[in-house]
Amino acid sequence: MEQATTRGATIPVYFLLRESALTLDLIGPAEVLRYANRFAEKSGCPPYFDLRFISAHREVATSVGLTLTGIEALPDGLPENAMLVLSGCIDKDDDFSNPADQAAVRWLQQHYRPHHRLVCICTGALLAAYAGLLGKRKCTTHHSHINELRGFAPQADVLENRIFVEDGAICTSAGVTTGIDLALHLVAQIAGHACSASVARSLVVYLRRTGSDPQLSPWLTARNHLHPAVHRVQNAVIKDPAQDWSVAQLADIACTSERHLTRLFREHTGDSLIDYIHRIRIALARDLLAQSPLDIERVAEKSGFHSGRQLRRVWKKFEANSPSAHRESAGAFAS
Repeated sequence: MEQATTRGATIPVYFLLRESALTLDLIGPAEVLRYANRFAEKSGCPPYFDLRFISAHREVATSVGLTLTGIEALPDGLPENAMLVLSGCIDKDDDFSNPADQAAVRWLQQHYRPHHRLVCICTGALLAAYAGLLGKRKCTTHHSHINELRGFAPQADVLENRIFVEDGAICTSAGVTTGIDLALHLVAQIAGHACSASVARSLVVYLRRTGSDPQLSPWLTARNHLHPAVHRVQNAVIKDPAQDWSVAQLADIACTSERHLTRLFREHTGDSLIDYIHRIRIALARDLLAQSPLDIERVAEKSGFHSGRQLRRVWKKFEANSPSAHRESAGAFAS
């Protein structure tokens, strides 16, 4: 089953640009969202994101000397489901004294609300902090600007050595390429893991989690390779973990023999094919236990196991606690 959140309306995404915008901070996340929309289109669905580019400037000179035009003025308000992206910039990226930056700060203070998703790339976190948006949240920024962030947001819990940090509806990244990591993470939340994996594959980048996460998500582990046949198999399993997959079916998807697929899969992922399928099914079972009132038999059925007994047997191989203990620790529905 696709692990997306319940599909709602297309999300308007506003990229707020400052002068000397760091190009990759803008283009990296924007391309991730564009590729996610391509995935939706190929699936016959409406786009996940509507990208808008706004600024207090009519034109914005970027870090590579390219001037951006056609930028929208700061709008009179933000939709309830808006995502606001603050990218970094170069040259006085911690100085907000010029009139355009002061206008951007006033606009943020007037129109940003806590229910809006706030995404800060690199020194975009400094702008958010200067505008008083971070409060006591956990956050991060580029390693060379950690002290400035602490100065602008003295109550915030500023974390070092993190790829990105998510605290409620506020996300901050360490900067530059980590904006792509954060955007892929958001796509996984909004559009599902299959979409995020497809985007990462198209961009030829790794899917990574935050530096604070002790382990890779089962949805992301064993994805850091470039073999197209193995990726096709992983995409198929992630898209529908409950399918009664046989090696023969997956070999057809990979366009290889069963024996060759088994060898390829272990060579490129370090895992056996059956263990990989089980990991994904257990990940789905974990989500269902934490997020639904289904009993263990129904969870097993929806996760691709023949019975609750089989789910428990496989669960022991990958999890230290029991399914019921996991549900209880998640503060979810009673078994």
